[in-house]
Amino acid sequence: MTGIRLHAPKPGWSVDADVVVVGSGVAGLTVALRCAAAGAKVTVVTKALLDDGSTRWAQGGIAAALGEGDTPEQHLDDTLVAGAGLCDDEAVRTLVTEGPDAVRRLIATGAQFDTDAESGAILLTREGGHHRRRIAHAGGDATGAEISRALVEAVRAAGIETIEHALVLDLLKDADGRAAGVTLHVMGEGERDGVGAVRARAVVLATGGMGQVFSATTNPAVSTGDGVALALRAGAEVSDLEFVQFHPTVLWLGPDAEGQQPLVSEAVRGEGAHLVDADGHRFMVGAHELAELAPRDIVAKGIMRRMQERGAQHMYLDARHFGAEMWEHRFPTILAACRAHGIDPVTEPIPVAPAAHYASGGVRTDLLGRSTLPGLYACGEVACTGVHGANRLASNSLLEGLVFAERIAADVTAGLRKAGAPGEALPPEASAAGTVLAGPKARLEIQRIMTEGAGVLRSRESLERAAAELARIDEDAAAALEAPGTESWEATNLLLVARVLVAAALRREETRGCHWREDRPDRDDTAWHRHLLVTLRPDRTLSVSTTGTAAFPSVTPDPSTTGAEPRSTT
Repeated sequence: MTGIRLHAPKPGWSVDADVVVVGSGVAGLTVALRCAAAGAKVTVVTKALLDDGSTRWAQGGIAAALGEGDTPEQHLDDTLVAGAGLCDDEAVRTLVTEGPDAVRRLIATGAQFDTDAESGAILLTREGGHHRRRIAHAGGDATGAEISRALVEAVRAAGIETIEHALVLDLLKDADGRAAGVTLHVMGEGERDGVGAVRARAVVLATGGMGQVFSATTNPAVSTGDGVALALRAGAEVSDLEFVQFHPTVLWLGPDAEGQQPLVSEAVRGEGAHLVDADGHRFMVGAHELAELAPRDIVAKGIMRRMQERGAQHMYLDARHFGAEMWEHRFPTILAACRAHGIDPVTEPIPVAPAAHYASGGVRTDLLGRSTLPGLYACGEVACTGVHGANRLASNSLLEGLVFAERIAADVTAGLRKAGAPGEALPPEASAAGTVLAGPKARLEIQRIMTEGAGVLRSRESLERAAAELARIDEDAAAALEAPGTESWEATNLLLVARVLVAAALRREETRGCHWREDRPDRDDTAWHRHLLVTLRPDRTLSVSTTGTAAFPSVTPDPSTTGAEPRSTT
């Protein structure tokens, strides 16, 4: 077996499945349901409870060309503009053409979207970067929670095996180097606890994002980049990690606020809220044709510039003109969060500032969700399909999870039907380079370094300083803690994804999308109309290369063990 592994005890128990899905958001549960419906034996592994991932926190909704007069072509155009020249056209076309029917299948699964009381038509709103109202929502501003509810109920009704409170550790491989399962650590006591293994013919990573690499984020505490770190250690390729989207309007809780911060959905601006400074001036008017509804990277930069000009720590989102009834019915979740922190948006503007929100990059995949490592798939925020380019268009994330989850399930189940006996999963080996960090202290230090050096505003100086500090943490890491645990493994994962993000941000010497280099303020299509590809060498150093164009090369998996032919090389 090749690859770097976390320092962990050997598995004390194991289970067998055709497919193991790691993660229980919209992407993971959709893969699980579709594979199970095709007759595959599926095991879902999730870090907390089934409904505790990032999906449940999605407020705004899911984007699809469902409205009268809207078309996939228009959705494609808006996505390409937001992606700042780095979207994969074929991936975006797949998303927008297959998206409407994928949403309808989600509704058939049980998700209930807000509808017009008289016509029964799905209500649609606008968000940043969209020229049409195409965002379907549920519960006003609780779309993710409703989607999660429907999918969790469907998974339980289908009798799919689930292992909760389980942190995935590393990939298992067979003698041919194919993915053959995962090792994991179950937190707590029960039928299964401690380190174990799920042996499977296919592994699907749907672990979500890595927002916890920064001090302030909209991501839940479980979003520590575990899937990207696992894939890197196993030898897979990741791409575009420098493109971290900072949501423009996150509730400002003070200069020392850390951890998950309350999101103020873009849908609030879609319904007519205004961004203003302390004097009530709408600073986005004139800065972009869509003003407050410009793509997120532009709005975040606009807020940061105004903050710098005024010496302020935040700006304001003013929606007092909505009135109490609209706030209570359209945005009840946001209203409650604001009031819980002493702010009443019915009578006063909401203090907001950008915070880490979404990773546009991740484990590089093809249009069937296949990574560069045979048998390993990735879907949702952990993946880099090429859909988002340098900046994700608002509410495309839930749709991407749906569309590519269905494609993964089709490929996995087709591969299971044509494949012979699975290769035997070899027992995990401890890596000679398997350092691990000492938990909470290291996590906080990584977050501080990344916030200061690789946040919304970056420069060569800040990134080089961050790289040096991260290298020091890596060098000081214990070669082997006697009793490593969840906090140590999470911090180790955060360190790895932080190193990759900083290395990519240093390499990309331009400003594009949500990657903002103060020392390189212009977009440079001549030198940087391409992607960065990163792998982890056996000595734990990073290999960073570039594609020749904005198109991704083929992942070239073994066609004899998958359900379709590889994507053509570009």
